[in-house]
Amino acid sequence: MALIKSISGIRGTIGGRPGDTLSPLDVVRFTAAFGTWLSQQSDNRKVIIGRDGRISGEMVQRLVISTLNALGIDVIDLGLTTTPTVEMAVVFEKAAGGIILTASHNPKEWNALKLLNSKGEFISAEAGAIVLDIAAKEDFVFASVDQLGNYSANDQLFQQHIDAVVNYPLVDIAAIKKAKFKIIVDAINSSGAIAVPILLKALGVTDFTVLNSEVNGKFAHNPEPLPENLLELCNEVKKQKAGLGIAVDPDVDRLCFVCEDGSLFGEEYTLVAVADYVLANRKGNTVSNMSSTRALKDVTIKHGGEYSPSAVGEVNVVNKMKAVNAVIGGEGNGGIIVPDLHYGRDALIGIALFLTHLAKQKKSARQLRNTYPDYFMSKNKIELAPGFDLKKIFDHIRKKYKKNRINTEDGLKIEFEHDWVHLRTSNTEPIIRIYAESNFETTASNIAQKLMQDIREAM
Repeated sequence: MALIKSISGIRGTIGGRPGDTLSPLDVVRFTAAFGTWLSQQSDNRKVIIGRDGRISGEMVQRLVISTLNALGIDVIDLGLTTTPTVEMAVVFEKAAGGIILTASHNPKEWNALKLLNSKGEFISAEAGAIVLDIAAKEDFVFASVDQLGNYSANDQLFQQHIDAVVNYPLVDIAAIKKAKFKIIVDAINSSGAIAVPILLKALGVTDFTVLNSEVNGKFAHNPEPLPENLLELCNEVKKQKAGLGIAVDPDVDRLCFVCEDGSLFGEEYTLVAVADYVLANRKGNTVSNMSSTRALKDVTIKHGGEYSPSAVGEVNVVNKMKAVNAVIGGEGNGGIIVPDLHYGRDALIGIALFLTHLAKQKKSARQLRNTYPDYFMSKNKIELAPGFDLKKIFDHIRKKYKKNRINTEDGLKIEFEHDWVHLRTSNTEPIIRIYAESNFETTASNIAQKLMQDIREAM
């Protein structure tokens, strides 16, 4: 059981004691704190909320709506929807902010409150600290009976999101239709089961099959779109002789593809391929977090742009994108950010741009993947029990590798001659993540295993 308060929002498991999990009392407390903070920013009393398909979604949704109304805040409820839809709806409706009820890639027992500002972007670390302080002090005042907020539901804002995607200048519906794609979608029993089919139809794709299409939150497999969790999709692509497989996470902000032979295109290469297409049509710079593949840097340089790394976390990527005026960016976990659509990870625009790129290249997915440099990444994690001294652990490792180039902007990134390894604590789980990349798969794995051994020794 866990309750994690971070740059990624308020995330925790459902059930258990208040203060230790995302209990109803904690949902109310953190919602009230966020609503209070919003009220301090402006007189705007409108907030957008939406949720993914989790089992606990409706329960948490009712708590959030009632708490905001009790503060005198009007709520526009999108119901079952996607994270990027809520982000865009905040702007569409000129709202004060938004709350997305999703634990993204976490298993079914988790849920979270992801908090958005008036730009439809995740609130800053500074704003988050203020919200946490308000929650800790319970420094909120509820409205009198005559000043309670109003509630309304709106199921049309998702269509505005779809319209924005299909009308995006670099999306070519004619090319996609002409390609006559046959696609298998893994919707992981959540919002993608509704959103992705609507998008594919709008793009002119008629031949597709949806796996795990019942929206019940009982995820058919671990919802993180990693290779070991996508065996069903890979097998189904081969069985049905489809040209492409698409997997999204429960709130549809992460995206990966499966090639026609059942092999993985590579979660890290989702952003690489989309950036390649965008940069070929729009010169500019790129950003990804420092745990992402160096292949994006290679593609960016090929097109005459400059690549910049950021700390891990969507808000950090967005801030760096704004600073360097990036035309495309995101994260190696399959998160695509197209800034002139909106500053948020969005699997739907990612699908539309990837299909356009694939159609225009007149290549199969495997052939397209083969045009990019081959880097291999080993992604690992070590679970943390309460009480571990993380500073002591990282200090031990930093001293051990003091002869190497080390970046401490976000955990520890150690660079070797041709390879790198990144150690950092997760924003979303009580773990240390260990990512290593090399030109050779065994080398990446060996580097990661060596650092995991170092961490255990330091513990």
